Amino acid sequence: MSETLSVMLFVVLPYAALALAIIVSVLRWREAPFSISSLSTQLLESRKLFWGSIPFHWGIIFILTGHIFVLFLPSTVDWWNGVPLRLYALEITGVALALWALFGMVVLTYRRLSNSKVRRVTTPMDYVVLTILFVQIISGLWVAIGLRFGAAWATGVVVPYIWSLVVLQPKPELISPFPLVLQIHVVAFWVFLAVFPFTRLVHILTYPVMYVTKPWQKVVANVPNTKVR
Repeated sequence: MSETLSVMLFVVLPYAALALAIIVSVLRWREAPFSISSLSTQLLESRKLFWGSIPFHWGIIFILTGHIFVLFLPSTVDWWNGVPLRLYALEITGVALALWALFGMVVLTYRRLSNSKVRRVTTPMDYVVLTILFVQIISGLWVAIGLRFGAAWATGVVVPYIWSLVVLQPKPELISPFPLVLQIHVVAFWVFLAVFPFTRLVHILTYPVMYVTKPWQKVVANVPNTKVR
């Protein structure tokens, strides 16, 4: 990979994506607050939604949590990986979670393509997001299987690269020598971050934390009095 292309993909793109994610999200929240929501399609179809949504969301949450843990506590991860059995357990768990999330993605995509009602409320941006997520998950699985023990070498490669961006001293040379699949995995994340504020996924930023302690609501069907009698 040329030095110019490396700088564009691993320096310019990350900063541009982060700027878009912050600026557009704030503008959207201020100018069109009612657009920050996720259009529920549960009433249109619920069975496939359940089997797709649960594995996808929980799989992604656990994988993302693991990535964040590695980013902030690399020394702890290195200590854990010091025992081969623990390293194998971590690698197998990561692959299993990625496959679980991929299964959910396949179900959700099939649901959108096969159900005419759901397809009508699907926007082009939804397909863009699905494509990026597929690339992200499949490339991540490829890295985990083809470039084994990523949990061990990522602390010395990916983590320093991310922190170099944070401290405004980017080091694209940490990523550019690696195989194409890892580069695709990294670039797919920055592309996802760039399109994120333009999608319905932006509702994640307004997650209703207060509902954790809010009492359960009871929903009663509005049935005409004649039917009740």
